[in-house]
Amino acid sequence: MFQRRDKPSIFQRLRQFVWPSSGWHRSTRYVFHRVARIPGSAYSLAAGFACGAAISFTPFIGLHFVLSMALAYVIRANVLASAIGTAVGNPWTFPFIWVGVYNVGTWILRADGVDAKQVDFLDVLTESMEAMHRLDFEFLAETSGPVLLPMLVGCVPVAIVVWLLFYFPLMPMISKYQAARHHRRTRKFQNSQKKPENP
Repeated sequence: MFQRRDKPSIFQRLRQFVWPSSGWHRSTRYVFHRVARIPGSAYSLAAGFACGAAISFTPFIGLHFVLSMALAYVIRANVLASAIGTAVGNPWTFPFIWVGVYNVGTWILRADGVDAKQVDFLDVLTESMEAMHRLDFEFLAETSGPVLLPMLVGCVPVAIVVWLLFYFPLMPMISKYQAARHHRRTRKFQNSQKKPENP
């Protein structure tokens, strides 16, 4: 009951994740409404979502949920909103994010790094996470270090800017949405309390 008669295949689910059938504009509006309806203040929701978006610009793939929730907890933001905010980092945006933070880090370090076009960032980050799990610091220093270090340095200022870019527009938007929703609920409640007039 309440389930699809024909379950989507793995390929259909993957395609839906990468390119929503409803369109990106409608999907974005859906995410906004989903965040704005979470119980909490406008600050906590906007800051929480901004935390998730900012953490998406770090190279710690596989840890974005945990790190975004930890950051949200520290600044007293909404943890659930931070988890939703990590959707900013997805298969469509990650290639641009990784190239961007790598170039920023290379510029800050003033290092002659490898050309970003020649780097397989997904492979480097995946192997780096595996090396961290097995405590292979030699691999991290010699093999992935030339790519990972600029990304670690570059992601800090970029993540701060991303947090600000999401927080300040979302704060008044969520506040306005919550006020309008509260007004609709109040009016609906008042209408339900009105007694029908006797003929």
